[in-house]
Amino acid sequence: MAFGDNWHLRSRARECAATETPFTNGQQIITAIFPDPESSGYLRKDFSLDGWSGRADDAQKPFSFWKTTFTSTAGAEKPAEEKLSAEEILRRLIEEDEDHTENTRYILAVMLERQKLLRETDSQRTSNGIIRVYEHKKTGEVMIVRDPDIPLSEIAKVQDEVVILLENNGRVPEPEHPQDAAEAPADEAPAEVAADETDEPTPDEQTPGETVAAEGDGDAEERDS
Repeated sequence: MAFGDNWHLRSRARECAATETPFTNGQQIITAIFPDPESSGYLRKDFSLDGWSGRADDAQKPFSFWKTTFTSTAGAEKPAEEKLSAEEILRRLIEEDEDHTENTRYILAVMLERQKLLRETDSQRTSNGIIRVYEHKKTGEVMIVRDPDIPLSEIAKVQDEVVILLENNGRVPEPEHPQDAAEAPADEAPAEVAADETDEPTPDEQTPGETVAAEGDGDAEERDS
């Protein structure tokens, strides 16, 4: 399920959305997710405790919110050429937001939660199913993943897909043999027909012995007449 063109995942802001005061390392803040009025997606905003408590009574109601700790992540990014981790693959799949990766995203999120890299901060039932909100414990990134309620009969298949992604840097490898090498090209078929049509040799192709025999048969027919 896609969450709208402008929602994929959002990194933590460096300043309060209400007061614009920069956060400091280790500061307690409030992270809130709001429905985006311009799309079917969501918007993330981060607030200082004072900024959050000072919001007007008629301010927009959040879809979800929780208290967390601001941690600076400057210089924490990996070079692009390094092998992608499970959390980096999940980030990319969420950014790409393709429907056919929904099951894979959920399995990756659950796996990372068990590894204590993500924590589930909220889950809510909506008309589109159960929406689970995860926060990365180190970076503070928020990831919204729909629980696709995978049938037990399909879990093994999805787990295999996850293994393939992890082994191939987040991409499904191309088939090594996309076309059967034993299959004859279509343009060779007319050549076989042409060979059938030329089974009988032409006069120019007859051997000298065949030519002499044919002439002898003709002389014998003239004597008989």
